[in-house]
Amino acid sequence: MEPQQVLGFAEGHNFAHSGLEDLLEHVARGDRAAFARAYDLIAGPVYGLVLRVLRDPAQSEEVAQEVLLEVWHKASRYERVRGSAMAWVMTIAHRRAVDRVRAAQTAVDREDRVARLEVHHPFDEVAESVQGRLERERLRRCLDGLTELQRQSVTFAYYGGYSYREVAELLKVPLGTVKTRMRDGLIRMRDCLGVER
Repeated sequence: MEPQQVLGFAEGHNFAHSGLEDLLEHVARGDRAAFARAYDLIAGPVYGLVLRVLRDPAQSEEVAQEVLLEVWHKASRYERVRGSAMAWVMTIAHRRAVDRVRAAQTAVDREDRVARLEVHHPFDEVAESVQGRLERERLRRCLDGLTELQRQSVTFAYYGGYSYREVAELLKVPLGTVKTRMRDGLIRMRDCLGVER
């Protein structure tokens, strides 16, 4: 999967020493050579994250291509003050991967509902389903209550499977900062969810 295959262009300028943040500024102005360099920097990590979520190489490649196209089209939306460029890209990748999982789950759920139209559900099964949905909604609300860095750190570590060191590299912050934000975020999550110590 080469950038030329994604967008159908040949490289021009040399951005070999440019950081991703600078590259995205050029990409936002339609600079294809900048995108080719950005592609080299992000294609591997994007595919790796998507594969961790989807666990299917073919689907992961497809979603990774969608992410790279989204970076090309939406580079102007990246704001340096809100975090590192890699974190921005990886957030897009994670959302796309999760959307794919949800779409697949929705299709499975729809097929399951059709198959069970005639089947009576015992009270316990219905109650468990409702409880599970309520717990997921509480978890989403608690995640929304964290700071951006806490939310990104927790999401990368617990949903993406990254180590603290990998999270620090993705977010371009010191390892100690990630550990502190993770600890603080998890304490806030525990308090929000009402988990006893």
